[in-house]
Amino acid sequence: MPDQSASDGSADPKQPSPPWRRAILLVASLNLAYFVVEFAVARAIGSVSLVADSVDFLEDGALNLLIFFAAVWSVRRRARVGHVLAVIILVPALATVWIAIAKIANPSTPDVVALSVTAFGALLVNLWCAAILVRHRHVGGSLAKAAWLSARNDALANVAILAVAAVTLQWSSGWPDIVVGLGIGAVNADAGVKVWRAASKERLEARSAQP
Repeated sequence: MPDQSASDGSADPKQPSPPWRRAILLVASLNLAYFVVEFAVARAIGSVSLVADSVDFLEDGALNLLIFFAAVWSVRRRARVGHVLAVIILVPALATVWIAIAKIANPSTPDVVALSVTAFGALLVNLWCAAILVRHRHVGGSLAKAAWLSARNDALANVAILAVAAVTLQWSSGWPDIVVGLGIGAVNADAGVKVWRAASKERLEARSAQP
């Protein structure tokens, strides 16, 4: 039987290795597990930033599962999946806006201790994921770019949530939580645009490689 990748977009020098796929699967598992933890706490204390971040964990888990299965495809197919993943990355941004609008009507202050502990746990998980992916971020084109950007952005978001907890200790208000939640959505939107551009570049390269 002819090789599928060869018939669908030529040989790919960036074809992901088995270790890269195992890394992606581990990252997907970590994200999905912490989504359950963070979402439960976020709903319990009414935190916009934690809800936004938990939705981001769910998105990252789904994203990395898609990457795991798509990684063995050709350049052209991976570029198509890259476009899909770029759209998926934008979902938490839209969800955050919706949650923030609801919270603006009642900007209550979330529990600072629960917020801090949960955000710190999320930071550790995301740093772990980033450490796993950093060695593989140049393998797999837009798919690797999507995974790496998500882990990096999530770690930055967790630092911002910890800052919210510190500010809330001095200023008892729900507004810092709302503002940071919207900031997380903006970061995800930027990542989505970058992945879309990377996928578009791969698609053009695949077309130019055709005889």
